[in-house]
Amino acid sequence: MDIQTLTSFFMWCTVINGALLMLWTSICIFTPDLVYRTQSKWFPIPRETFNVVIYSFLGLFKIFFLVFNAVPYVALLVVG
Repeated sequence: MDIQTLTSFFMWCTVINGALLMLWTSICIFTPDLVYRTQSKWFPIPRETFNVVIYSFLGLFKIFFLVFNAVPYVALLVVG
């Protein structure tokens, strides 16, 4: 596998996961009540706990996105 193939792979991983991150963030910012109502039908938890959990997962996804997608893509761009 050559550097161009890896660079292309990580570019598309970064684009797709970045779009998912922006979509999830915008949904949590603009419609938090809808997200809570939908999820509380399946998992009955208090609103404060839900806020902590959803924003913790959002932060964890952002860290994984940066570490496993964006940083390798930038490193391959520098090396290539």
